[in-house]
Amino acid sequence: MNRHTQPGTPQGADRRHVPARRRLLRTAVGAVAALPLVGGAAASPAQAAPLPTRTPTFRKGATELVLIGTAAGPVPMQGRTGIASALVVNGRVYVIDLGHGAFDQFERAGLKIANLDAVFITHLHSDHIADLYTLPFLRFGGINPMTHPVHIYGPGRAGALPATEEARPVINPENPTPGLTDLINGQMAATAYDLNLRMRDEGWPDIRDLVRPHDIAVPPVGAGPNGPMAPPMQPFTVMSDDNVKVTAVLVEHPPVFPSLAFRFDTEHGSVVFSGDTTITPNMVTLARGADVLVHEVIDLQIVKAARNLTPDQIQHHMNSHSDVTRVGGEVAQKAGVGRLVLSHLAPGDKRLVPDAVWKLKASKGYDGRVIVGNDGMTIRV
Repeated sequence: MNRHTQPGTPQGADRRHVPARRRLLRTAVGAVAALPLVGGAAASPAQAAPLPTRTPTFRKGATELVLIGTAAGPVPMQGRTGIASALVVNGRVYVIDLGHGAFDQFERAGLKIANLDAVFITHLHSDHIADLYTLPFLRFGGINPMTHPVHIYGPGRAGALPATEEARPVINPENPTPGLTDLINGQMAATAYDLNLRMRDEGWPDIRDLVRPHDIAVPPVGAGPNGPMAPPMQPFTVMSDDNVKVTAVLVEHPPVFPSLAFRFDTEHGSVVFSGDTTITPNMVTLARGADVLVHEVIDLQIVKAARNLTPDQIQHHMNSHSDVTRVGGEVAQKAGVGRLVLSHLAPGDKRLVPDAVWKLKASKGYDGRVIVGNDGMTIRV
């Protein structure tokens, strides 16, 4: 598990490239005037181009990170699909979040449903669970089906809705904050007609034998939906098997509670996934000494320049996400990670923020290697 840190760019080299860098930043910010943002994500008539299907190269004796989709937000992006990642350890697949487009991108990225062992959900925002049920719903029988139970781990019930100054409508007041198990069971109940027909007409198995949801129990650290959401804590174990040990901490992503970050320790190295979070000290604790940190980023300079975001919406993004200029120095550098991989990019539209701008901003205060995530990218750990 060697860390791969690189020395910082010499100061003289930085000075020589300042004019070019400034031009690059001005170009990215100026693009906002031509492309409006909706809910913090770029409105686009088309989603990312599908990945070309490739032959799987994953094998035993290796751990590989696969970026299935790298866009933030539920709105379709130009150039990126919804957030989803996978860690392939000795040929077995562990998925982290399943945003929109993940079902289609899964096998295009070279992953196989027969090798999927577990799914981990960082939090229950729509852009992280859009294809969560779609994956087993469409593959629990038929051609190339699921062949063994897949365990799904995610947050349980929040316990209460966030307090608001004005009354708001409440959907499903009997259980207004359903957790992961509620979500899966509710989706099975809602699609019971199809499930029953498939079992009777085509001989598909009982999906309940193949999907095993688990609500993650958060340690009693004084956290809650209307209190501190991510007080200082030590990582706690979520799952372990012959390939990986998975630990987690709470992170700050208001108003969602609980929001989790995950660390995967394998014989080949360690990979940490931030989920959605603002800059949170617990991330440094979880990522300490990791080989790879996959961290969400937002370009607040771009978001603040958007034409159609209200002050409240801008404030939400500032409170809930990590400014790309802070992630390198305040998280990756402090944790001593070897490589910082940017994902869940907001805005994800490639016409708004070029990869070079993401990399430049994230490198601030960080001596290691920055990799700008793109759909289908595979990184050897």
